Amino acid sequence: MALSDPRIIYGIHSISPYSRTDGMPFGILKVVGSANLALSSDLEQLFAGSNKYAWAAENKTVSTELSAKVKAYPGFLFSLFLGSSVTDVGVDSSGTISVAANKLGTSMIAATGILTPIVIPTTGAANLKFGKYVIKATGAAAFKVYLLSDIDAARGTDSVYVDDTLEVATITGVATGANSDSATLGLRFTGGGSATAFITGNTATFEVLPPSTKSSSIVVGKSTDTFPSFGALLLSQKRSNGEMFEIDAHNCIGGGLPMSMEENAFSQPELKMTCLYDSSLDRVFTIRHILPS
Repeated sequence: MALSDPRIIYGIHSISPYSRTDGMPFGILKVVGSANLALSSDLEQLFAGSNKYAWAAENKTVSTELSAKVKAYPGFLFSLFLGSSVTDVGVDSSGTISVAANKLGTSMIAATGILTPIVIPTTGAANLKFGKYVIKATGAAAFKVYLLSDIDAARGTDSVYVDDTLEVATITGVATGANSDSATLGLRFTGGGSATAFITGNTATFEVLPPSTKSSSIVVGKSTDTFPSFGALLLSQKRSNGEMFEIDAHNCIGGGLPMSMEENAFSQPELKMTCLYDSSLDRVFTIRHILPS
């Protein structure tokens, strides 16, 4: 009788976390570098008398650590590994400006200041630059606009810094109910309902999203955040002979999501999970292997 083909695992195909409540997948990780399931156990050895070697040994607890190196950041990773809230937005053809908020003082966004900035109708969307903005009063009816990064400054009409303060625009002559535009930035500032009375040095902040096919807002570190348990389905690469190998870890807890940014390099965080006992299934893992006919 000939020997049977050995079971061989090659490569990594995907990791799919799923809900332990209804079994629905959170998504699939296809841009994966590696996955390593480390099962280790200490041995309790019995030494006695003059014998240099143990008389008996028994296994103690088993540590089950699952680590995975991934090369993409889908939103569900932030939810599962940081307990974060993730808001995904689809196509936005007009661009979005967040509601401006006073940062220092209260005179910028006020009845005696300006309303929250908006996109200049018709022409403004093409010139919106992604980023975080600060406006700072320089007089009772004037302020300067600062952009904290120039990563998107070339979108539409180029915007350049005035100097090292990161100033990109100056708005003067702000009047009650009147519009003051920065065409280069695509932004419109409208005076409040009362006579303008900025207090010099007061500031306000807002954020800008240009037109997009998708965008996300992820809030990390709220005091009420919790780390959910989840299942994880791991599949090795399908071999040339059709052989497939699957590990179903039924009860996982993850913690931490490194986000490295290095010069001319892709970010590749390593996820760490602990695989726990599932009392309803009476197991930790289920492994399936198949060599199709």
